[in-house]
Amino acid sequence: MNAGGQVAERLLGHAELPVLTLSPAEAERARTLAARHRMTSDLPVDLADPVITRVERFAAAGDPAAVTDATRSLSYSGLAAEARRLATLLERAGVEPGTVVGVGGARCATVIAAFLAIELVGALYVPADETWPAARVRDVLRQAGAKVLVTVDTGPSAPALVEGAAEAGCEIVPAAGAAGCEPWAGEPRLASLDQPRYVLFTSGSTGTPKGAVVEHQGMINHLYAKIVDLELTAADVVAQTAPLGFDISVWQMLCPLLLGGRVDVIGDDVGHDPVAFARAVDDQGITIVELVPTMVRHLLDDLRDAPADSLGGLRWMIATGEELPTELSRRWLAAMPHARLLNAYGPTECSDDVTHHTVTAADLDLLRLPIGAPIVNSRLYVLRQEDDDAWTACDLGETGELFVGGVCVGRGYLGNPERTREAFYADPFDESPTRRLYRTGDAVRLLSPSESGAGRPTLQYLGRVDRQVKIAGVRMELGEIEAVLQRHPSVGAAAVVVHEY
Repeated sequence: MNAGGQVAERLLGHAELPVLTLSPAEAERARTLAARHRMTSDLPVDLADPVITRVERFAAAGDPAAVTDATRSLSYSGLAAEARRLATLLERAGVEPGTVVGVGGARCATVIAAFLAIELVGALYVPADETWPAARVRDVLRQAGAKVLVTVDTGPSAPALVEGAAEAGCEIVPAAGAAGCEPWAGEPRLASLDQPRYVLFTSGSTGTPKGAVVEHQGMINHLYAKIVDLELTAADVVAQTAPLGFDISVWQMLCPLLLGGRVDVIGDDVGHDPVAFARAVDDQGITIVELVPTMVRHLLDDLRDAPADSLGGLRWMIATGEELPTELSRRWLAAMPHARLLNAYGPTECSDDVTHHTVTAADLDLLRLPIGAPIVNSRLYVLRQEDDDAWTACDLGETGELFVGGVCVGRGYLGNPERTREAFYADPFDESPTRRLYRTGDAVRLLSPSESGAGRPTLQYLGRVDRQVKIAGVRMELGEIEAVLQRHPSVGAAAVVVHEY
């Protein structure tokens, strides 16, 4: 069976995806508007190299530091060697191309080596967070069809992790067992650019999880999008702060390795303490940090009495995972003028972020910040569903639902054709590399350059489409009302609901 074949059998093919109710004329209009407003982005990117190939090139050319965590530092050669020993361990456990491999335990350098080992043998990575309850671990590993769970802890793993793996029928393979293995000698197994690379589950700790499958080309394209838009170089150090179950953990672990930069893994004991975190950023020379806006707020609150040069080496703060409030952005720009603020937006199903927007003072008069423009090699369409269920394209200033096409779009939900058909469509606009279109369920508005101050059209996030209501025949976005309320200095948070009398 070809690499990824075992997973491909549990995914819908392009011909099985639904088709949007969209006339040929309206499809052409949508294409024209997307091109006119620069909602498509094309950039030649080498998607063929696995990450491990780049790691080994840097190992042979200077061998800088690649990954550091609280207990150790690995050079590029050390990281590559550990990955190849782990690849041998995986093969001994029966892992072959297309096998799903779980990785669980505390975030550390070993997780990154395990990801590269899985890449080497052509398998798929699925993370199991050490903080999950046993039932969540069981459901994720079982639905993913994981054969083994690699535990990365140096001591005993969390009991819930072990219990959940056992209930899922996974063999537990401690990463420490690779110490006595000979390095795997083969070339990385990459059968095609659309080979499934990892599975991430998007639901919370309750309910039935959905396993979004991301392809190799989508993952690599997203890594390059970060390099392009953040102007990353080998001098950059990226903080790895995200739990393993979050999609942003992937780029945090891998992106610097394409450049000869460094990943610094920040444990939860430091990451959850804003003062300790700021000290780690300064001490480790970290230049790129990504946090949810709630944590950005805590960081600013707790650093009011910190030394004036705190976070002085930071180049970028990336806000993601939640809507970035305008007032919080105002605080950041005033307190940290040397560190640019990026508003990032994107679904796990599309290989993580699909838009980036650098926040400037020109944005601060808006009730809701722009989420920006498409990352490289992605295509964004704003569509509105009419009363007859047909879709039409939205122009500047009009509110619609965001659809994503291009190389970033993933393969759907593993083993869940019903949910896949609810969110993934055959792409009616373009013969894109994936030929798939993802329906985000998010309401957006396309802002003109004069509205956004960005010098080009940008998207503004308005909330979930299911939060749009109609009162006295007028469509209203509850999120917009919340945004107005939150501008008042005495309001910390607001929620708006509709009651019928």
